[in-house]
Amino acid sequence: MPRFDNQTVLVTGGTGGQGASHVRAFHAEGANVVIGDIDAERGAALAAELGTRAHFIRLDVTDESSWCAAVLAAESAFGALNVLVNNAGVQNPPAPIEKTDQATWSRILDINLTGTFLGIKVAAPALRRAGGGAIVNIASTMSLGGTAHYAPYVASKWAVRGLTRTAALELGRDNIRVNTIHPGVIATSFIHEPAVGATVAIADFYSPEPFAIPRLGEPTDVSRLLLFLTSSDASFITGSEYVIDGGLLLGPALQTEAA
Repeated sequence: MPRFDNQTVLVTGGTGGQGASHVRAFHAEGANVVIGDIDAERGAALAAELGTRAHFIRLDVTDESSWCAAVLAAESAFGALNVLVNNAGVQNPPAPIEKTDQATWSRILDINLTGTFLGIKVAAPALRRAGGGAIVNIASTMSLGGTAHYAPYVASKWAVRGLTRTAALELGRDNIRVNTIHPGVIATSFIHEPAVGATVAIADFYSPEPFAIPRLGEPTDVSRLLLFLTSSDASFITGSEYVIDGGLLLGPALQTEAA
């Protein structure tokens, strides 16, 4: 039997490279999927592609009323909400701190951090009504160290780690587990295309050649981990952080000839 039969999953940023992969993965495992995104055209198209058990709702993660509407839509369409994936996120154009304007700083934190905070705040009562569930916040390997020229993004994702741990403590007795996934360089438009206001993409700064596993990650790599963390197989895991980066953070894998 599929792992998510009779369960409802809300994925934010659900039309993006990773988001759409997560939506498809949950749907393939029997879940009802609610696709939350600001891109109505792509969201409606993905819901139509999946057909039954898929519903699109326009969701601005920075707006609490938009969150309330999304959670209500999930419960109205499918009866309950069991899983929340806080996947929506944006990148800042690379710039040193001294040349980063406050509007950019605020926009990145509003979406990446406040959006995650509001998701937990609004979805928690619905998960409690369902008898428990799981929340996974998608962070980044940039939340485990410093990265020059990406201060807003790094700060937002570091903060998501602390928010996740706090939520895990607050919600654990309600049978709601909260964890983070920290993807490395995943082959999506997020890293292959420049951020708004930028002329270079993140992929321009990374080559997978030194990685222990010398390739870029695929969205499905993250989706498979996400399915595990939100399933009953992970029922004793909360407040934990899962890095999926092909060994990026290990340092370079030096190639030497055998003696």
